[in-house]
Amino acid sequence: MAFNLGAFFLAFLVIASGIRLSEGVKFTIINYCKETIWPGITPNNFSGGGFSLKPTQSAVFTAPPAWNGRIWARTGCNFDKNGNGTCQTGGCGSSLQCTGPGHPPASIAEFALGDIDYYDVSLVDGFNLPVVVKPVGGKGNCSSAGCDADLRPNCLPELTLRADGRTVACQSACSVFDTDEYCCRGAFSTPMACQPTNYSRSFKTACPAAYSFAHDDPTSIITCSATDYVVSFCSSRNQTQCTFHDNQLTCNRAMGTSEGMFRLWKLLLTALAAAVGVPAML
Repeated sequence: MAFNLGAFFLAFLVIASGIRLSEGVKFTIINYCKETIWPGITPNNFSGGGFSLKPTQSAVFTAPPAWNGRIWARTGCNFDKNGNGTCQTGGCGSSLQCTGPGHPPASIAEFALGDIDYYDVSLVDGFNLPVVVKPVGGKGNCSSAGCDADLRPNCLPELTLRADGRTVACQSACSVFDTDEYCCRGAFSTPMACQPTNYSRSFKTACPAAYSFAHDDPTSIITCSATDYVVSFCSSRNQTQCTFHDNQLTCNRAMGTSEGMFRLWKLLLTALAAAVGVPAML
């Protein structure tokens, strides 16, 4: 496999440009998309998701030990100088600071932290951007969760959400049709009655490591005990991810990466980290 020098420098760029929201990094949010995003984070109001990430930018924050929360991207936002405005997808109120949960459609990273962490990426509320959750320095299953495919170009017409002449999201069948069957409620609220539909199957086919309907638990929730989590938008599940922990740069080894290739990453990242005064631990 050829070494992608451009991908390497992009990876280092998003690390070096990290916006520190607090000391002691636990979560790193990275924007690999070609557009600006406005992350939403609930609960506990980590800046209320009240910040933007331009392409290649990252942000870091520490969550409490037993945090149960969600991270997603708002897109197509327009805020005035007072922080008031709206977003095309994932809006959480009428201001830069989130005042409520994200409004569908949105791809959502969900976490339940404890002695053993549970995490998943949910498309139950629809899809607006590819998002991947990758643990770093963990024990257990610790596989990557998420959806690295872009569902928007091939979204079924009845689920398509358009704005400014383009498809900005792929809505869930529940949001569009609002029936008990598609929303897994009423007579369809139990795992036995709530079964995948043709719509949720299309999501699952494109994104097998994401949560596609309300009772998709067995194949979509991952358990791990990790020191850090990287939530990246518009990246690949097989992409090497790096994060800061205890003032050190820590990277995981991507699936399919040879030992020689990973050593090359280690050498280059260590050299660049030293150049900017950041210790590297890979």
